[in-house]
Amino acid sequence: MTRVAIVTDSAADLPPVVAASAGIAVVPLTVTFGPESFRAGVNLTTDEFWQRMTAPDAPFPTTAASSPGDFHAAFEAAFAAGAEAVVCVDIAETLSGTIRSARVARDMLGDREVHVVDSGTASMGAGLLALLGARMAAAGLDGAEIAATLERRASDVDLYVALDTLEYLRRGGRISGAQATIGNLLSVKPIITVTEGHVTTADRVRTRSKARERVLELLTHRPIEQAALLYAPPADIDAFQAAFVERSGFEPASLLRMPIGPSVGPHVGPGCYGGVVLYREREAAVEPR
Repeated sequence: MTRVAIVTDSAADLPPVVAASAGIAVVPLTVTFGPESFRAGVNLTTDEFWQRMTAPDAPFPTTAASSPGDFHAAFEAAFAAGAEAVVCVDIAETLSGTIRSARVARDMLGDREVHVVDSGTASMGAGLLALLGARMAAAGLDGAEIAATLERRASDVDLYVALDTLEYLRRGGRISGAQATIGNLLSVKPIITVTEGHVTTADRVRTRSKARERVLELLTHRPIEQAALLYAPPADIDAFQAAFVERSGFEPASLLRMPIGPSVGPHVGPGCYGGVVLYREREAAVEPR
């Protein structure tokens, strides 16, 4: 293990194989379907979640924050494995109580070095920052340096997702029933983003083809350092990936691609697609002498 362990939560949507390869521990949120509760990524895989989510007459799922006990266990495991510090990157505090649980767990560890970073975003927005943290840890940077860099680089992350329907925003209380009905009748395809920790509408377009074009424009307006494409079945992610690579010039071998997981899926619904980008850091302006 590196001197600094990286921890995140399941709302970062990191697939288990990606997290394991990077040495990142993932603390699960809870997902509930009716009377049944599951720990995302532990006893509910992403495939199983979408099977339940799209089943006829399935109860609408809800999510609950990770517990302080789960974070405490993850931090303790990292120190027991030889880490000298932990950097924990979480979904925005404005979107979930998960980061508050991480802070409680940090405070339970007394003088142990634990840095909790608010990503200010969700899904692979937090995931890309966690992966950046893992690369920095592998390069030998200390916990304070990694945490400070991730807090700074959070402003270089953008997330845009085109929704197939407004229904799941309605169920989640983001819009009214009347707004959803009118939007669906007009075939409106909302494109959502996360701005300063809040889910907002970046644009509304009338067709799937226009939605795809607009998402591509939004994602590629700056040079990209790392990118991840997100989707929920039955979205045609292959066509979107080809268009993204052509538009951005990003190397396909470096492009991550994953389905949206159980912690975020209830809020966006099936058929959505989009991406998260970590833009290259802007050069600091040089003051004239």
